[in-house]
Amino acid sequence: MTRPSRIRDTSGQDSTVATTPSLRRGLRRWALPAGGALLVLAGLGWVVAGWSGGGRSYDAARIRIAAVERGDLIRDISADGRVIAANSPTLYAIAAGTVTLKVVAGDAVKRGQVLAEIDSPELRSKLVQEESTLASLQAEADRSTLDARIARAEARKLLDQAEIERTAAERDLQRYSRGHAGGAVAQVDVARAEDALKKAEIGLASAREDYALQGQGAGLDTRNRQLLAARQRSVVEELQRQVDALQLRAPFDGQVGQVQVAQRSNVAANAAILSVVDLSVFELEIKVPESFARDLGIGMPAQIRSGAETYPAEVSAVSPEVVNGEVAARIRFSDTQPPGLRQNQRLSARIVLDTREDVLMVARGPFLEQEGGAYAYVVADDRAERRPIRTGAVSLNAVEILEGLQEGERIVVSGSDQFDNADRVRISGE
Repeated sequence: MTRPSRIRDTSGQDSTVATTPSLRRGLRRWALPAGGALLVLAGLGWVVAGWSGGGRSYDAARIRIAAVERGDLIRDISADGRVIAANSPTLYAIAAGTVTLKVVAGDAVKRGQVLAEIDSPELRSKLVQEESTLASLQAEADRSTLDARIARAEARKLLDQAEIERTAAERDLQRYSRGHAGGAVAQVDVARAEDALKKAEIGLASAREDYALQGQGAGLDTRNRQLLAARQRSVVEELQRQVDALQLRAPFDGQVGQVQVAQRSNVAANAAILSVVDLSVFELEIKVPESFARDLGIGMPAQIRSGAETYPAEVSAVSPEVVNGEVAARIRFSDTQPPGLRQNQRLSARIVLDTREDVLMVARGPFLEQEGGAYAYVVADDRAERRPIRTGAVSLNAVEILEGLQEGERIVVSGSDQFDNADRVRISGE
């Protein structure tokens, strides 16, 4: 016997509902908005998914991407400069006068050759006057020397006489002493002889002192006059040097540069006359950015390119002054220099600042200046993600990577300024 089921279904509660035309129209009105809402929600979900994966898209043609690689980073500076003579002095007029030029600009000259002559009557007259003064002082000094010799000779004569008188008085005393001992001479004569000896000794001592003082006094006076004459001799020598300098001579073998006065013109003292260029030694003057100037040092190796040839060189001077954000430096050829160099000729130079071996590096680009080079956009597939990094040494075309990147990764080195610091962006056409 089959037991009846205790669980009942809902078949007994179901009933067929007849759909009228008005009901069908109502259902259609509700179905259309619901379908649109579903489509909107699906679209929003796609947009949110796109944003989360770097939805903003940028054309790969508008950016530059470079790979991180390992190698030797050479920090160097490349710059164009002008050739200047290492030794190019300007000759000046030692005194006012009329100048007579012996050469013209561009003439080849030899060391010691007269290039120009200045006629200065005032300077020549002053020399003659000072020479006369020197002759007078020298004559007085010579006369003083002669007077000193005469005075010393006179004092010596008096000293010799005092010594003779003292010797004679001593002999008289001895003779009177022997006569008194034999009873032939009275005691009073002996006493008189003793007094004469004492007087002679006093005279001798005085003569010796006068001789010494006379010599010292005469020596001081002579020395004073000799010093006055020596002082005047120095004045004359200086004036003679100035007169000799009225003839402007070439300081070395070279070429006349710029002539700054006209023939037979009157010039003032210390006026520039002309310049002489030493054609044997040239240097290259360059301008380097202020940011690199602190790394420059005298003696750093460099290279100068002239045509297709490269010549070794070194930094010879660095200016301590910054002008318009640049610092002037000079580079000197180490061994040989190109033939036929001319002043103000343009050449290119390269200075090696530092070499770092086996470091991570990437091509240098504007990304280094954005936010201090603390971030970079790392490219993977068709996306670029913003990542913090730390950079090190910088050269003209590469930058050292210390942290944040691995070898083989690619980053956006140019054009990342248009990303507006977004965390992720899409790269189309990559």
